[in-house]
Amino acid sequence: MEKKNGNTSLITSNQLRWFYYLVPVAALIIPFVANEYLLWIVNAILVYTLVTVGFNIIIGNLGQLAFANTAFFGIGAYTSAILMVYGGVPYTLSILMSAIVGGLAGFLASVTALRGIRLYYLAIITLAFGELMRWVYLHGDDVTKGSDGLRIPDDIFFLGIPLDSEVPKFFVFLLLAVLLVKATSNLMRSRIGRAIVAIRENEATTASLGIHTARYIVLAFVWSGSVVGVAGAMFAVLTERVLPEAFGLTEVIIHFGMVLVGGTGSIVGSVIGAITLTTLPEYFRQFPGMDELFFGIIIVLVLLFLPKGIVSLLWRISPAFKERYYRD
Repeated sequence: MEKKNGNTSLITSNQLRWFYYLVPVAALIIPFVANEYLLWIVNAILVYTLVTVGFNIIIGNLGQLAFANTAFFGIGAYTSAILMVYGGVPYTLSILMSAIVGGLAGFLASVTALRGIRLYYLAIITLAFGELMRWVYLHGDDVTKGSDGLRIPDDIFFLGIPLDSEVPKFFVFLLLAVLLVKATSNLMRSRIGRAIVAIRENEATTASLGIHTARYIVLAFVWSGSVVGVAGAMFAVLTERVLPEAFGLTEVIIHFGMVLVGGTGSIVGSVIGAITLTTLPEYFRQFPGMDELFFGIIIVLVLLFLPKGIVSLLWRISPAFKERYYRD
């Protein structure tokens, strides 16, 4: 037991570190107890975990009201699909290319922030970026197949493993999610992560300390674009057909809701938000026409009673759940 701020912690930092490693190991049992439908939902959770982690870097850690996340997501999905369909590129390589192209999109999105555009202006411009990309998907018939969507090949392999059912997809998605979540956690604990959080707290003061703020803003956007780009490549394989409608304004609301419900600026919160807003709306689909209502109710209730997100409940169990770079 350890005490912090006068409260007794039920879980120590060392125990929590082991807990983080044991969770993905324990998840390996899921394919043996879940049917195809439930496993599809789990795979969707893994996809949206990376989407939310990437989005939270910009919204929560950097503190910029930028909504280019859906653009990164679509770019990653279409990059992977186009390379596999037209270039015969292996899926493993297409994931890497989705990360690179997503990072380049992140660089382009960061240009607006570097020009001093902030708050609602930045939000509108980045939303427009996402809608522009959706227009490209819709009207690029020769490549994207327009509104019919681009169907990926049936024979997809990852390092020689055929992704012909939800089971192998689960193991590949779990591997990618664990690697990128861990990499993001390490990044945020590093000097780069501390600089990113410092920019959110006070950009002018951070610059006065000799920190090149523009460089770290670009790095945050590029890393966010890369992580979400990989999620897009996973999404393409999960849905087996990439459609423009999957990357519209509704998707922006879903991504933002996951960040808010889980907890802004928290990687653990990102995972919780992805789990919550993937599973509950799926459950409420059994009530036709009501799933959107329940989605909205979930967000409203969490913001009213848990303004710091569901992750704040874990802080009551142990302050160790609050990442060191988190700031109230």
